[in-house]
Amino acid sequence: MENNIENKVESNKNQSQIAGAILIVGIMIAGAILLRGNMGNSVVNNNDNTNTEEDTIVTIKPVTKDDHILGNPNAKIMIVEYSDTECPFCKVFHYTMQKVVANNEGEVAWVYRHFPIDSLHQKAFHEAEATECAWDQGGNDTFWKYLDEMMKRTQSNDRLDVAELPKIATYVGLDLVKFNTCLESGKFADKINTQVMDAQKAGSRGTPSSFIVVNGKVVDEIPGAQSLQGVQAQIDALK
Repeated sequence: MENNIENKVESNKNQSQIAGAILIVGIMIAGAILLRGNMGNSVVNNNDNTNTEEDTIVTIKPVTKDDHILGNPNAKIMIVEYSDTECPFCKVFHYTMQKVVANNEGEVAWVYRHFPIDSLHQKAFHEAEATECAWDQGGNDTFWKYLDEMMKRTQSNDRLDVAELPKIATYVGLDLVKFNTCLESGKFADKINTQVMDAQKAGSRGTPSSFIVVNGKVVDEIPGAQSLQGVQAQIDALK
């Protein structure tokens, strides 16, 4: 008799456990279905073309005649790079961009802007000022000659001796007295700081940070020191 009662109690206990397990599984399945439905709605909402603000990746200061432009200033496609002269990845990307401009025969222009990161490279800001002093004295072509030579000489990560700055000035044909006076004056500090803030507003946190601009609108970004093939593929998709 007692055995029958115990068996009946045990049977009822097992049935309750099974029912509970079924209930839990049912709740989990229902939750999964609900979650999947919500995820689907989220994807649809993110792709809603009615939200024009989300379609714009970023906004940066428009390219003007005051920018440092290599290549055709009227090119449909412009790559705006924010760079740090002591960043090793910027040095690599510098040579990549030279090839991009040359290979695309007037269809792509390169715009160079300053983004020295003081927390990583204490010399970069002063070097940016030196390039601006070269521009101040010799114009756009001299700016690029000075920058190219600086990129050749630096080993990156603050290893360019400050004594090289006037040597580069002499190498590209600048009046050394005027160059030194300009560099000591700090007259271009505000210009560089403005470009740094522009890069930060665009969401840039490292260098090189580059944006592809078509007809005045940012349409894509170039991640870091992208390869020549990678940059070209992005350009070809826009032609």
